[in-house]
Amino acid sequence: MRVRRTLARSLLRLTRWRLVGEVPPSGGILVGAPHTSQWDWLVMLMIAWANGARPRVLIAAHYFDGMLGPVLRRTGGVPLDRSSPGATIRALLQAAAADPSFQLVIAAEGTRSKGEFWKAGFYRISQQTKLPITLGFVDGPTRTLGMGPTFHPSGDVVADMDLVRAFYADKHGIRPENRTEPRLREEETGLPPVD
Repeated sequence: MRVRRTLARSLLRLTRWRLVGEVPPSGGILVGAPHTSQWDWLVMLMIAWANGARPRVLIAAHYFDGMLGPVLRRTGGVPLDRSSPGATIRALLQAAAADPSFQLVIAAEGTRSKGEFWKAGFYRISQQTKLPITLGFVDGPTRTLGMGPTFHPSGDVVADMDLVRAFYADKHGIRPENRTEPRLREEETGLPPVD
């Protein structure tokens, strides 16, 4: 653990990225946003390792094909088959129930491309596990990355997402043109979050 922490902090210093905030020591859902680049996985890993954390990270299953698969698994990667995510999510919910320090990183945008809505999975998993949500970020223009506020969903999706929007208002990602505004489809329908 100490080696990973030292490695992460050294890499951040060498690349002139500034780390702010801390990963909470207890369990939780860590949102990684804005998700605009393939480098975002490495960025969230550096944030976690620099803080001594070893969360699991949901990553599209096709990235586990070939030589990259063992590296992703060894660094906490969990393959997610987007066409049938149910089994993966159920396994993660069981792991969260069995381990109070369980941490899961989710890129709420679901894609590196600009989209219309975020995926509600982070919100739904937090509600089901009673784990808090911590907002992680990367901001390319200021070369800053880290963790922001932690909250428990209130059940009022619009109010909770207003808090999320306020935090991410000045966070642009590595490729700002790919940033998706933090908005859930469920805010417009008034329905509980379901992916």
